[in-house]
Amino acid sequence: MLTKKGKYGLKALVHLSGLPAGQLAFVNDIAVANNIPKKFLDAILGELRNAGFVQSRKGKEGGYRLARPASEIKIGHVVRVLDGPLAPIPCASRTQYQRCEDCDEATCQVRHMMLEVRQAIAEVLDNRSLAAMRDADNDDFPVELSSQI
Repeated sequence: MLTKKGKYGLKALVHLSGLPAGQLAFVNDIAVANNIPKKFLDAILGELRNAGFVQSRKGKEGGYRLARPASEIKIGHVVRVLDGPLAPIPCASRTQYQRCEDCDEATCQVRHMMLEVRQAIAEVLDNRSLAAMRDADNDDFPVELSSQI
């Protein structure tokens, strides 16, 4: 499940991607516009800066902006930076795999199902850019999903 940290990070990036290229946004403006606690957003933006997604400038004319075009930022990469692996269980993770001590991985039906789940999540998130997420219309979602969003 996407954590609040991941959700808020994505919301902040979508906000920044909606600005004219190179324009800076104040943390407080991003926080207010997206209903994100400012102190939490400060920490999240620091992580996003360290990962190369955003740039910051200090001072009265300071703020944050995207470090590269929104079309080059993949949602899967952002989620992994903020929330860790996409896999629902450690033995299904490709980035932080941990062997289960209580089962035979070759025959474990739970692991095999979770590998499918991880693959489906990665397929969507790794093939969706920040620009595509920003520009998506609710009409782009299947009816059964849009009612649950």
